[in-house]
Amino acid sequence: MKVRLLITAALSLMVNAVLFGVGAIIVLSIPELNVDAEYLLPIVVVVSFIATPIIAWFLAPRMRNRYWQRRKREEH
Repeated sequence: MKVRLLITAALSLMVNAVLFGVGAIIVLSIPELNVDAEYLLPIVVVVSFIATPIIAWFLAPRMRNRYWQRRKREEH
């Protein structure tokens, strides 16, 4: 479990950047949401911080497993 935690910590930085980027682009590119951007952008920040460890925790085993894609194809 220690390795999974370390991979999760390293992966969290990238996951957080992607989540925040997607949320910020959505808020700033839609005119109806852009009006309330001063309230919605802090919400995007909080949601990305909350969702980051959860998503990274589930992605970590896949980063560790060298042949994950090959096994997934063989199952189908």
